[in-house]
Amino acid sequence: MTAGNDFDPGEDLTANDLAADAAEAEPKLFSALLTPHRSLNRTGFIVLMSFVTAVSFIAGAVFWWLGAWPIFGFFGLDALVIYWAFKVNFRTAKASEEITVTPSELRLRRISHRGHVAEWVLNPLWVRFEQISHEEFGIERLYLVSRGRRVSVGSFLGPDEKASFSKALTAALNAAKRGPTYNPIA
Repeated sequence: MTAGNDFDPGEDLTANDLAADAAEAEPKLFSALLTPHRSLNRTGFIVLMSFVTAVSFIAGAVFWWLGAWPIFGFFGLDALVIYWAFKVNFRTAKASEEITVTPSELRLRRISHRGHVAEWVLNPLWVRFEQISHEEFGIERLYLVSRGRRVSVGSFLGPDEKASFSKALTAALNAAKRGPTYNPIA
């Protein structure tokens, strides 16, 4: 085998391998990774929980000193519930949606916060992009529609983010529908 040649003549290639190679060779018209926004990072969480724990401990100690010792446990319980709520919030932030548009396919890969993966592969020529808007609140829902099936996309984005995403995805779908451009110089 010569240097730089990755093909082994004795290697059996499957149809999936060939399709994957063809998909990699195709130019990406659009690619986006959507994740839920969280305004509090890990450092902010540690600072906030330290403050809540300190205030709860001091307030509980005052009640203990006054003779109402059972109240001390309730202050600890409050701090524990706040900690649990933030942990659930951080766990749900692991969800994501990856959207890729090439001239021959639109691929939507959704990963839930539990790690479950759902994937849709659609033909961009047949995909219709729907928006449900409200006069006061802006874009509320985004859907990809193909062959009578509707798939919600970007549900955790805010109205402004949905508008920006909608504009970019619509441009990519229009580019896919126009087809490849011919550049004789390249």
